[in-house]
Amino acid sequence: MAKKTSEGELVSNRRAFHEYEILETFEAGIVLLGTEIKSLRDHGGSLQDAYVLVSNGEVFLRNSSIAPYRYGNIHNHEDKRERKLLLHKREIAKLGSHSSEKGLTIIPLAMYLKNGIVKVKIASARGKKLYDKRAAVKEREHKRSMDRAFKGAE
Repeated sequence: MAKKTSEGELVSNRRAFHEYEILETFEAGIVLLGTEIKSLRDHGGSLQDAYVLVSNGEVFLRNSSIAPYRYGNIHNHEDKRERKLLLHKREIAKLGSHSSEKGLTIIPLAMYLKNGIVKVKIASARGKKLYDKRAAVKEREHKRSMDRAFKGAE
């Protein structure tokens, strides 16, 4: 089971920020079943290896995992089914153009509650090269050491 993240956030894809350079983000609704909502509220989901597919003017979240609801009955949901995302027509067109562009992909970043409704934060992203990842880690370590030095000077 995924550990609890920030308030209101149900599931996050933390590896995405390490693996990809985020270009543009979108907020999408998601079509879920009742047992999926209950399972997500218990933080029983994962966005690891998930991706977004645009086809025929519709957007789908693929390969995301929502654990079966532990108190569910025979009508429980499938773990890794394809889920439809709800976006405006112009956002779908923009995502379609991004997905057809070479080197760009659409990935989910987080699932969270907004006014009691589950939303998915998706982003168009470009994969980082190994040297980009190393540079990001080096920069983060440098920033941490600078913060420590300033904190110690006070």
